[in-house]
Amino acid sequence: MSNQQNPSTFPHGIPALDQAAKPKTTERPRVLIITGLSGAGRSRAAQALEDLDWYVVDNLPPRLLGAFAKMMTPEGGGVHRMAAVVDVRSGRFFEEFNQNLDNLGNEGIDYQIIYLEADDATLVRRYEQVRRPHPLQGDARILDGVREERKLLRGLRDRADAVIDTSKMSVHDLARHMRDVIAGESDQRLKVTVMSFGFKHGAPLDADHQVDVRFLANPYWVTELRHLTGLDKPVSDYVLAQRGATEFAEGYVKLLSPVLNDYLSELKPFVTIAVGCTGGRHRSVAMTEKIAAGLREAGFPVRTLHRDMGRD
Repeated sequence: MSNQQNPSTFPHGIPALDQAAKPKTTERPRVLIITGLSGAGRSRAAQALEDLDWYVVDNLPPRLLGAFAKMMTPEGGGVHRMAAVVDVRSGRFFEEFNQNLDNLGNEGIDYQIIYLEADDATLVRRYEQVRRPHPLQGDARILDGVREERKLLRGLRDRADAVIDTSKMSVHDLARHMRDVIAGESDQRLKVTVMSFGFKHGAPLDADHQVDVRFLANPYWVTELRHLTGLDKPVSDYVLAQRGATEFAEGYVKLLSPVLNDYLSELKPFVTIAVGCTGGRHRSVAMTEKIAAGLREAGFPVRTLHRDMGRD
C-alpha cells in the first residue's frame, strides 16, 4: 500500500483495481474498501459495485475486515469480489481502522482503498437537502461536523489508493465513474438477450424492445412443418425465404447496432429484445436466431431464449 497522497482526480483503469474485479480462487484474498466523508457518495458507490455483482457490506466495523476478507478463500464463502463500506458510523471502532488495515497487510490480504470526498459547501448542501444531522455534528452546525470528520480522516485519505472528489458529480455520474474504474472487461460489455415469445401467452414484461413478426406466413399451417420449431432448418428456411423477412432482420440489426452500447452509458448493462409471433414456436424462433446472429456479427455478446417454444 502506498502512503503517498493521491490526486483528487481518479484515472480510469488502475491496474490493482482491475485485478480485484477478476480475482481467481488461487490468489490471495483481495478486498475493496470504500470510505471517506459522510455525504460524499459512499452508499451510491456501494450500489454501483452491487450492480457489478460485487458482494458489498455497508458500515462494517473495521475489526471485522479480516474475517470479511477471508470469506474469499476457497474454505470460506466462495465469494470472489468483495467490498466493504467503512466510515465514522462505526463510532469508537473506527479509531482502530488504521491498525485493522495494518493487520490485513500482515495477514497477506491485499486490499485497495477508495476514498470519497467533496468540498464543504457541497456536503453542507447535501445534508440540508436530506434534513439529516451529520454523524459528528452533535449540537453544533453541519459545517462543524464536516470539518471534524475531514480532520479525523486526514491520515486515512493519505493512504488511500484513489481519491474521488464528488463535488460536481450527480449520483449517476458517480455510478458511471465507479463502473469505469472498478469493472473488469466483462462488466463493461453489454449483455443482450434476444427472446422469442407467443402473443397468445402474453408479452414479456421485461422487454426493452418488442418486435412483432406476425406479418410473415405461419408455418403452423404447413402440415409437414407444424410439428417442428423455428430451430429446425425446414422451418427457418420457410420463414426467412418469405418476401422481406431477411431484409427485416438485417435492417433491425443495422438500426440497433449503433445505439446499443449507449445503454451502458445509462447504467443499463442488460438489454432484452423480444420477438413475438402467435404461439412463439415457429416464426419468432427463426427470426430470433437470425437477429441474434446479426448482432453477434456486429460484435455484441448475445444469448437467445425461446420462452414459449415448448408450449401448445
